[in-house]
Amino acid sequence: MNGEDMSQTTTAPAMTHRQVLESLSGLLMGLFVAVLASTVVSTSLPKIISDLEGDQTAYTWVVVSTLLATTVSTPIWGKFADLFNRKMLVQVSLVIFVVGSALAGLSENTDTLIVFRVIQGLGAGGLLSLVQVIISDIISPRERGRYVGLLGAVIAVGTAGGPLLGGVITDSIGWRWNFYVAVPFAIVGLILIQRTLRLPKRPARVVSIDYAGALLIAAGVSLLLIWVSLAGNQFEWNSLISWGMAVGSVLLLVAAVIVELNVKEPILPMALFKDRTFTLVVVASLTVGVALFSSSVFLSQYWQLSRGANPTQSGLLSLPQVIGSLVASTLIGVVISRTGKWKRWMVLGASLLTVGLAMMSTIRLDTDIVYVSIYLALMGLGLGMVMQNLVLVVQNSVDVRQLGAASSAVAFFRSLGGTLGVSVLGAVLASRVSTIVGEGIGAIDAPASELKALATGTIPNVNELSKPVRELVEGAYGQGIGEIFLIAAPLAFMTLLAIIFLPKAELGTKTGIEQLAETEAEIELNVAGGEAIVPTTLTRPVPVVTRDEDAGPRA
Repeated sequence: MNGEDMSQTTTAPAMTHRQVLESLSGLLMGLFVAVLASTVVSTSLPKIISDLEGDQTAYTWVVVSTLLATTVSTPIWGKFADLFNRKMLVQVSLVIFVVGSALAGLSENTDTLIVFRVIQGLGAGGLLSLVQVIISDIISPRERGRYVGLLGAVIAVGTAGGPLLGGVITDSIGWRWNFYVAVPFAIVGLILIQRTLRLPKRPARVVSIDYAGALLIAAGVSLLLIWVSLAGNQFEWNSLISWGMAVGSVLLLVAAVIVELNVKEPILPMALFKDRTFTLVVVASLTVGVALFSSSVFLSQYWQLSRGANPTQSGLLSLPQVIGSLVASTLIGVVISRTGKWKRWMVLGASLLTVGLAMMSTIRLDTDIVYVSIYLALMGLGLGMVMQNLVLVVQNSVDVRQLGAASSAVAFFRSLGGTLGVSVLGAVLASRVSTIVGEGIGAIDAPASELKALATGTIPNVNELSKPVRELVEGAYGQGIGEIFLIAAPLAFMTLLAIIFLPKAELGTKTGIEQLAETEAEIELNVAGGEAIVPTTLTRPVPVVTRDEDAGPRA
């Protein structure tokens, strides 16, 4: 599995702009597939869950299952990127993602849909992690801003085009085809990656995989997220089962930390947390993940269950956020590349995100769509200025040999924050809607069949409800989703605080490949001179071999 890139180091000349674009083409297509397959079902989920006779818990878990698998697998993919052939890994993750997507289209109930979404999430974890790592290989931090604009454009097109395409497909030929649409794009992505991505060979090294750490992290995070998702619904928060799951997740994560502190090649190196920049970015990623995932999940419910929009209209109504993100990531990326100044733009972005979420907390059933669009645009501008630049800041500060682990850690904590946010906020929404509907149901005259369906918690098709019940349900979701954003706003303010305290640092002008080549050359030079000196860029000791002409090599 080592592949060709595990042989000795090859120093490659700096790539031209055209070569960079050629190498990026397949990676961006792979990323586009991941985004498209995720967003194409976002506007269709209310209808999908209704057709499969699922409730709010099932709705939440269809989303959470993918996020959970993505979250758990991201640091593992990132560590593999530091050990194995990165080109092969990104192709494998793309295949896994597409297989999961295709199988999801065959689902006959919410349980099988959740399982296939887990497979989809495993592939997504690889794509989201590896694309960022490989970009750091071929583009320097200072120049990365101009290409981050392309990255943002791809994400924006996938985000904007996905819901629209999904809405059209759902309204015309059925929602199942939403899961098949990524297949042709994936095939093109695989071909482009194979033909255009050229990475230099990396140094041979003894590979030691941290199986125990991977298992403990996966088990601890999974148990934590399952507990948060089910508590208050399947069992009470203050119950024996709840306490058992909470304590169990803590013990597993503590054990994971102990293992990571002692193994040779940890999945998530604890030494990274000694870096102030890395720690603050982790905090910011956790909180920004809540805004990112919650807005995409609950907005579709707002438009369809509260405002009566169909899937296509839901996608159109969410465009202001997408356009804001596209404009911000593209323009600010270019500005950062030209000036090298990044902090002021990230502070502005976090401020806009906080204000946008606070404004979104005021939305109700009858809020003017113009105002909602303005609030969404503010959120989009904020996310566009913050998200990709958090990865840029971390990649600029850590040891080049830990780029994979560090980059994937940012994605890991962003996904973790998003998954926790969706789980908790989904539970809050289900509770609030149930309470509001329960309080209002006695005051209306409705068919017994509809009252029975509402009592089960099943997400209704509002267009098929009688007028009194429809108005009650629309009002409940309008108020409940507004309150969801009120909870998310303080978390965005925490993102702002973390960014404010980030140390100002100049962006480097060398690619990851160039840095690695220099590091290896310096080590070889020290070894040849008989000096056990490790370059200052390394954060962990590296064994150095000294030579004795008579006795041969010795450690």
